Amino acid sequence: MNTAFESDLKQLYRFLGERQRELGGYFSIVERETYDKNIEAFIDDFLSQIELAANKENRVALLSRLIGLRDEQMVQALEKENKDTLFITQAKEKAYLWVKDFHLARHQKLLDFVTEKNLLSPFYRAVLQGVHDVGIAMSDWQSDWTEHIINTINPLLEIEYDKDSEAIASMLHAKGLYDPDTLGKDGDRSYSVLEKVQGGYSAKAYALAFPSHVKRVTIALERLIRELSSLSDPDFHQEEAYIGYFKALLEAFGEEDRRALIKRWAEVDRTWMKMNSPIQVGHPLEYYEDHYKKAVALEWDVRLSNPEAKGAQKAHERVEAMFIELFDASGFEGIHVKQKVLENLARIQLYIGRPALFYAAEFNGLFSAQVVPNDEVVTQEFGKKIFAFSDNILDALRAKPFLKIHHEVFGKAFMDQERELVFHAPEKWHQVYEVTTIGHELGHILWMDNDTEMAMNKSGVFKNIEEFKATTGGLVAFFNNEDTSLREAVFADTIKRAVGLIGWMKTGEVEPYYCEGLIHLAGLFDSGVLHFDQKLTITMSHEKYEALKAWYIQTYTKLSKHYLAKKDAKDFLTLFAQKEGDFYQPVSEEIKRFVTYYWELHQSMGRDIDESVKREEWMK
Repeated sequence: MNTAFESDLKQLYRFLGERQRELGGYFSIVERETYDKNIEAFIDDFLSQIELAANKENRVALLSRLIGLRDEQMVQALEKENKDTLFITQAKEKAYLWVKDFHLARHQKLLDFVTEKNLLSPFYRAVLQGVHDVGIAMSDWQSDWTEHIINTINPLLEIEYDKDSEAIASMLHAKGLYDPDTLGKDGDRSYSVLEKVQGGYSAKAYALAFPSHVKRVTIALERLIRELSSLSDPDFHQEEAYIGYFKALLEAFGEEDRRALIKRWAEVDRTWMKMNSPIQVGHPLEYYEDHYKKAVALEWDVRLSNPEAKGAQKAHERVEAMFIELFDASGFEGIHVKQKVLENLARIQLYIGRPALFYAAEFNGLFSAQVVPNDEVVTQEFGKKIFAFSDNILDALRAKPFLKIHHEVFGKAFMDQERELVFHAPEKWHQVYEVTTIGHELGHILWMDNDTEMAMNKSGVFKNIEEFKATTGGLVAFFNNEDTSLREAVFADTIKRAVGLIGWMKTGEVEPYYCEGLIHLAGLFDSGVLHFDQKLTITMSHEKYEALKAWYIQTYTKLSKHYLAKKDAKDFLTLFAQKEGDFYQPVSEEIKRFVTYYWELHQSMGRDIDESVKREEWMK
């Protein structure tokens, strides 16, 4: 990276941070006596559109939707007002459009800043503008994608099959409605949608199901390709890689033959893996929203690397050493899995930075980190990229108001310990993030063969144990090679995350994380770290820590063998959680009582601000 480009990148990265902190400052309308009345009016106007009172708790919910990009708190506020399902669905769409318009305008201001300051080369300025143009088209498409898949087809499937995900998966397999992979087998993801027809369902590629939206996307991509074809990348000499990537995207979006979809999108991933500049473009990669057909969401963004990031070598070394030790002790004969995993760990491209531009599905939630591509055939050839957005996460933690529920459940001493880390020890906080979050992303790579997901997903719940596998991989790696200065902070983070995930009980697209939380809670209660009898008791003694550590090592060892044997994920999940009605519940009666207690608190006071402590006091 030459000096001029690095200087521009630093300036742009600082600007992104300033903007994120400015946006976090919107929370001042619920915390301070003096604040920007225009922000309050902006929030209150939308509250009136969805028939919510302009009070403090509802403003918290709307600010969380606008800044944190999640709608759980808004939905809970609507449910508290006894709004019906149709009203809430319509309110969610109104909120999406409101958030979309707000952030598209902010994105344009970012592009204007880059132009005015003459930052980056003409090539990368064209990349940013072109991505924005494609993003506008994809963001308009998102509404119809959600309406068709999430609001129409999936509820139909649930009615017809009594919400039995295993029966739905069986039908999709029997009718050939999964997109076939390169070997003609059921793929682990889809770039097509189901349509209701007489006697059942058919499947159509995105290009046929959403022709006008795909046309707008492809027109924008064609324009971007033409623009880049007349420019060069003097800094990284990746003009051919970027143009090849956008051409692969053009062909993939336009593909109408469902048999060719995964192959087309695998080629997108191949071209993308060749690009290693600090300005990375993210495309449709994940498939959490659609539980049944695994239709890939309309992700689209630009991720900017922090030129001053130090990497995550310790986490990488810990995870690799732990994996080798456990694999060698497993007695598993398939040495090719060990070789594949080690090769993928060695080829990791790590990007630590911030989202710069984001669109479509990402207006419904950004990731704190990500390991991709999900295509294991491509991964076998090229490895994976890990993205970590630690600066954004830390800014968000510092910006959010202190909530009464945290004081009620965890107590003042526990929360003060976390706040000390967040506000006064950022370097240590980043080290904990490396253990827990980057460790989580590395943990996804372990134990995976080319067909592991499809083999383990017969009951349709692979993701519901995969997130626990990922997090616990990072934790067990840490336990095997501890930095004692981080022990207490990692311990506390594990507790707070496990409990907090209960709040996602009714949010379908993040069900895998909710299930992950239930499995963590099993360990925390079994080891005696947590105990519930009307109130939660937390014991963070050395003895309890060692007991929890032993539980994690034993459980993870068992889980790793489950993966190596490619057993149905449901067999492991049901040891800890089972579906009761619409939602999973813990097997343990004590944990179930606690989950019910926390969920009721989450509904009644999850948006109430803790008036006993002032956030500005911690910011000094």
